Amino acid sequence: MLNIRIEKTQAPKELPTKENPLKFGTIFTDHMFIMNYETGKGWHDARIVPYQPIALEPSAMVFHYGQEMFEGLKAYRADDGRTLLFRPNKNAERTNRTNRRICIPEIDENDYIDAIKALVKVDEAWVPTKPGTSLYIRPFIIATDPFLGVRPSDTYMFMIILSPVGAYYPEGLNPVKIWIEDDYVRAVKGGIGEAKTGGNYVASLKSQVKAHDAGYSQVLWLDGVHRKYIEEVGAMNIFFKINGTVVTPMLNGSILPGVTRDSVIQLCKNWGIPVEEKRISIDEIFEAYQNGTLEEVFGTGTAAVISPVGELRWEDHIMPVKTGEIGELSQKLYDTITGIQLGKLEDNNKWTVEVK
Repeated sequence: MLNIRIEKTQAPKELPTKENPLKFGTIFTDHMFIMNYETGKGWHDARIVPYQPIALEPSAMVFHYGQEMFEGLKAYRADDGRTLLFRPNKNAERTNRTNRRICIPEIDENDYIDAIKALVKVDEAWVPTKPGTSLYIRPFIIATDPFLGVRPSDTYMFMIILSPVGAYYPEGLNPVKIWIEDDYVRAVKGGIGEAKTGGNYVASLKSQVKAHDAGYSQVLWLDGVHRKYIEEVGAMNIFFKINGTVVTPMLNGSILPGVTRDSVIQLCKNWGIPVEEKRISIDEIFEAYQNGTLEEVFGTGTAAVISPVGELRWEDHIMPVKTGEIGELSQKLYDTITGIQLGKLEDNNKWTVEVK
């Protein structure tokens, strides 16, 4: 078990009140976790300290060569008072997958989960109780060598911060409008598209602004080679229900292996719903829309869980998805996953981990 030194804050912040809306990623708890890495010494000095600024050299490699990664998961307050994590082992696995891709030293996955549980336990009072709320957990690693040269760093910091967040859709699961990008690309096979690193997200900003200016909420990305195969939507994975079958792009090296994505696939299989992971072209989606077999479209991710799509725009084609309302399967998936996360439904897959 990871030996964690704990230093409690002497100036605790005021907890958010039930009257104040929790805006995503704007409020942070009293403490944070830090662990350092040094070549020849490994990961060491695990500690929980008061939330505070960090000091880095202007020449720190993270600023110049982007060697950094991050993850995202949540802690939930169950009706019986327990604090639950949802599949943290998958985030630990994905962390090390990213680490291998961008030459960051791997972290023992049990230590990773222990660090999360320890920090959440220290700041457990910050786990909100209002329906739809949760405590967002952001683990991340940065390269800290003060060196201007393109090579892996010899020193790193692994940190975890916490942020209480409100419901992603405070007014309910209202379907969003999606702009299908056919100019810019996000990632290609062999690149870092499957890694959870900032470069993937900054590459998406230009198209996101373009989509917002046109009245659309998110961007759906096509592949970077043929410019015809569906990849991701915004920071989420994407699913289509076509003629009774649930279809999602297969993991091909440029698509992030989402935890919620995997959960949706497993639930569909449990329910006997046909589900396929395959290469899907935008032409197939347009054809399904034209012949009336495009029944539902939804994104999946940690923040929103399920994000129903009510309209797709591809070139000059506007494709409303059925009535523009949330589909029956999308609603069932959302209710089931959030029910498991909150301890309201039987966790037959053993996905939740209690913070004790």
